[in-house]
Amino acid sequence: MIPAVDTRPAPSPPPDRVPAERWRGVPVVALAAALLWLPNVLRPLSSDEGGFLLVASQWSPGTSLYGNYWVDRPPLLIGLFQLAEGGGRTGLRLLGLLVVVVSVLVAGRIGRLAAPHTSAAPVLVAATAAVFVTAPLFGASEVDGELLAVPWVLGGMLCVLEALGSAGRRRKWLRWAAAGAAAMAAPLVKQSMVEVFVLAAVVIAWLVVRRRYAEAGEAAAAFSLGAVALLGTVLVWAAAHGTDPAGLWDAVVVFRADAAATISHESSPATSHRAAGLAASFLASGALVVPAAAFLPGVRRRGVLGARDSALPDVRLLAGAVLAWELVGVALGGSYWLHYLIGTVPGLVLAAAALAAHRPARTRWVVAALTYGTVVSLVATAGLAVHDRDVPPDAAVAAYLVAHEHPGDTGVVGFGNPAILENAHLSSPYPELWSLPVRVRDPHLSEFTRILESSDRPSWVVVDGTSLATWGVDATGAESVLEREYRWVDTEGDFRIYRRRMPTGMD
Repeated sequence: MIPAVDTRPAPSPPPDRVPAERWRGVPVVALAAALLWLPNVLRPLSSDEGGFLLVASQWSPGTSLYGNYWVDRPPLLIGLFQLAEGGGRTGLRLLGLLVVVVSVLVAGRIGRLAAPHTSAAPVLVAATAAVFVTAPLFGASEVDGELLAVPWVLGGMLCVLEALGSAGRRRKWLRWAAAGAAAMAAPLVKQSMVEVFVLAAVVIAWLVVRRRYAEAGEAAAAFSLGAVALLGTVLVWAAAHGTDPAGLWDAVVVFRADAAATISHESSPATSHRAAGLAASFLASGALVVPAAAFLPGVRRRGVLGARDSALPDVRLLAGAVLAWELVGVALGGSYWLHYLIGTVPGLVLAAAALAAHRPARTRWVVAALTYGTVVSLVATAGLAVHDRDVPPDAAVAAYLVAHEHPGDTGVVGFGNPAILENAHLSSPYPELWSLPVRVRDPHLSEFTRILESSDRPSWVVVDGTSLATWGVDATGAESVLEREYRWVDTEGDFRIYRRRMPTGMD
């Protein structure tokens, strides 16, 4: 018997999601992002990368905040560097590659939820993440706190959207709790990245305005529980490594206020130049087109969020709140390094989702901007590859130290660039590895001078420039001790290398 053929048309996809085949382009975008970022695996370690690896390699109970070193960063960042520490530069860069891929995949899912009736939304939003999370103009060529925090922020935002769209009470509660945990994880990697807290506050306030009081209360309770549970877990884990909560509060919160005051009163002209360069990089990347296309007024097009009205808030409201905080965070950063711009990627992702939901006709604007941004990234990546062919001075310093050091030797870099010590496999008796903590915590170099005169004084001192003097630092006393206890043995670029003087007859 020949079975009857059902000639009825296939049922339409559920109204709350894009057909599954529209998702298939997202992994392709993630693969493209991985290939675009892949050349960074072979790049030399940056100062921050080398310093965090050095801190992570010895983090255990010691004499300072993180083992024997002090750094104004939260503990989850050091924990992530511990994961990569065994693999050195390659391990760290592979971790960065994984972060890029995960970020793009999560962004695609955000696009699918935020604009389920716009077929191009998942790929468009994923491509937005892919272009800017790999952009050299955003400082994405190195693995820093901002890059490592991005997937936590995107994951938290995704959980909030899923919670709003969930039907079951238990499912909503779990999604809000997961959002709270991700919200806390992000600033425990990079303290300024609190976007999920901002997003959750806006959504809960919206629920209250809509008089959905019970749902708002449950959301706030579950979110808070997830955040507190994650914070408690990390604090206990950090304490087991010898890092106490009071010390973390001083490093992550109090120090930042002190550093801002120091920068505003004593910084060099280089700080303002970097601020101008940061703004120029953001504009040159094409990123401004994404929020402009999403927020500029035009003929109203009701996307799914507008159509549902009572179910979900307008994504433009969410994107605007998140982007506003991110721009404030960049401005308050103080030092204005390029990698600050990575902190705007989650806001750009939400802006692209808002565009897809409410201004789908303008997607061609963003497609053009993303195409342009990709070309710029390719050119910049090629330029970095050419630049890396020359041995940079800090790498030459590390090579000199490796060739001349003896077992048990230690070193100090005055001031900053701890990647030199990491590459030379030297520990430091001075707990400050970066220049800003020196300017804030030891501006008269009292501790530095004490160490140079002690029995634990370093075997090597590397000075960036002709003297230890730099803005915000009084090096008068330290200079005389350096000249007395050390001799100048080599110069590499702007770096001078000093060797500890040995007893008469052994020098």
